[in-house]
Amino acid sequence: MKKIQIAIDAVLVAAVVALFVLYFCKGNCCKKQTEGAPVAEVIEGNLPVAYLNVDSLLVNYTFAQEAQEKLMSKQEDARLKLNTQGKTLQQEMADFQRKYENNAFLSQERAQSEYQRLQRKQQDLEELEQKLTNDILMENQKLNLQLADSLMAFLKEYNADGKFQMILSNQGKDNVLMAADGLDITADVVAGMNARYGK
Repeated sequence: MKKIQIAIDAVLVAAVVALFVLYFCKGNCCKKQTEGAPVAEVIEGNLPVAYLNVDSLLVNYTFAQEAQEKLMSKQEDARLKLNTQGKTLQQEMADFQRKYENNAFLSQERAQSEYQRLQRKQQDLEELEQKLTNDILMENQKLNLQLADSLMAFLKEYNADGKFQMILSNQGKDNVLMAADGLDITADVVAGMNARYGK
């Protein structure tokens, strides 16, 4: 317990010393140490930073909208296909059960053969479901990569003049908790990317 208290005291003392040095070293001594380094300019002036609201980009960027619609259409087609085949299989299994209970099969071998056929059909349906799910996941991943590549290519052009040292992404107020109004470049980026995509 005493070791923990000593460690906490040491950290607090180090923090106080660091604050003391930073406070009193604000003037000339810090300038002398960082003279000629670009970091000094950034610390003394404003850091050229901007942020991009990813949610707004995804909602307003034409490529993202079309990609989302395409993906949703593919999901709906897959769901419809699986539902149709699933209902057909359920009907066939219900028919098999009814026939089996009424001794409608000519032989036990014929009943066993029909049962195995239905089992294979069910397995095929499960495999189809897995394949369609994987296809949709791959398509989603591919679209996300295309979107990221498109965004990065545009941002390189957008910031070719080096106006910003850093461009952050913000999703649902996750990364940027508070920022000046002028730092949000989402509208510019969306307009530029839509114009570029239109070409």
